[in-house]
Amino acid sequence: MSIEDNKSVVRRYRAAHNQGNLDALDSIVASDIISHNALPGLPPGLEGGKMAHKIFMESFPDGQTRTEDLIAEGDKVVERYTFTGTNTGPFMGSPATGKKVQIESMSIYRFANGKIVEHWGENDSMGLMAQLGMLPAGG
Repeated sequence: MSIEDNKSVVRRYRAAHNQGNLDALDSIVASDIISHNALPGLPPGLEGGKMAHKIFMESFPDGQTRTEDLIAEGDKVVERYTFTGTNTGPFMGSPATGKKVQIESMSIYRFANGKIVEHWGENDSMGLMAQLGMLPAGG
């Protein structure tokens, strides 16, 4: 597949996530995807990825992700994106805050046979927790 084909797959991946259409991921992501940032305690592969998405969306049901940049080379695509949502469900053991959040993150996707087969992700977890008031006030 070409670089543009791989970028198109990332766009489809992002649309499926934003629409909550996790069944669409079956044609986009390999079932045995290697995720280097998987949540502990979840099954490996696509099954664990779908579970992680559901858990996060229970905390931020109106969450939407906007792709800011897609950069590709060889069999990899880098996506820089912005997530916005309102915390109306429990998150990381804390009750809902009702606060709106916005965080920027980046992912690297590796492709084989037209599907995402490997993923690395960097999320602004500290920024998210700070926006939710989950961090102690600094002095």
